[in-house]
Amino acid sequence: MHNFKELKIWQSGIEIAKTIYKLTSHFPQEEKYGLISQIRRCSISIPSNIAEGSGRSSAKDFSHFLSISLSSSFELETQLILASELKFLKEDDYNSITEQLTVCKDDLSIP
Repeated sequence: MHNFKELKIWQSGIEIAKTIYKLTSHFPQEEKYGLISQIRRCSISIPSNIAEGSGRSSAKDFSHFLSISLSSSFELETQLILASELKFLKEDDYNSITEQLTVCKDDLSIP
């Protein structure tokens, strides 16, 4: 078992989720139950699955939850692309969050 709060990848996931909450607070109000909700839930899924996996007793189980987090990061990237193309995100904000997400994905991809 790992102490998830000490894991760099969990800390990175928390930072991404916090950034996502700040960025989506500026989205159009009509997206409250659409893209805002979807993006926020997806961003929370990344560190949540890392935390859940860290509580498992085997490395195989932990690896499985890291894989779920990685899948969520790709899902989040897709949603951010859409938000950017819909002009809900400023280019600088989009570039910054996708850079954070790329680092996170790279860390999650390490076997």
